[in-house]
Amino acid sequence: MGHIGTDVTLDNPAFVHETAWLYGKVYVGPGASIWPNVVTRAEAHEIRIGARSNIQDFVMIHVGNFTPTVIGEDCSITHHVTLHGCEIGDRCLVGINATIMDGAKIGANSIVAGHTLIGENKVFPENSVIAGVPGKVIATRDNSKQTVFNARFYEMIARNYDAGRERLSDAQRLELKSLAKSAPEI
Repeated sequence: MGHIGTDVTLDNPAFVHETAWLYGKVYVGPGASIWPNVVTRAEAHEIRIGARSNIQDFVMIHVGNFTPTVIGEDCSITHHVTLHGCEIGDRCLVGINATIMDGAKIGANSIVAGHTLIGENKVFPENSVIAGVPGKVIATRDNSKQTVFNARFYEMIARNYDAGRERLSDAQRLELKSLAKSAPEI
């Protein structure tokens, strides 16, 4: 039902849903997951998705006219996000329905709130919490514990789906509960 093009490199991802549409030069790193109805298009440059990052349902990733799209390791790109020719640092979470445009750069350990619009060539430092239209830094803190927890949670779910299991086991739920205690609230 989906499409994985001849220039796509799948480097041992945890899960790629059958409805994903991956076109052009796309790299999907180890342990990463691509969820239902994701579309990637990389006709002129490349899209790189780092290890253990999750690209959730209905995400659209495209390259810019002059820029690739690079997503770091342990990132969560949540439902309905649009990434267009931008760079997302390691351990970032991009909230539901956010849009990040050409040349924008999000520093490591950052959170982009849902519905945020980040314009072209905007650069945000590490440890930012970004929100609004247009996106602005509203707080500065190390978000890595929360973002890594979310990425690990999605990796666990992805490996289950890949094995044909659509629910977490009791042992997995206990493991997540234990991990959540060490990750402060977002």
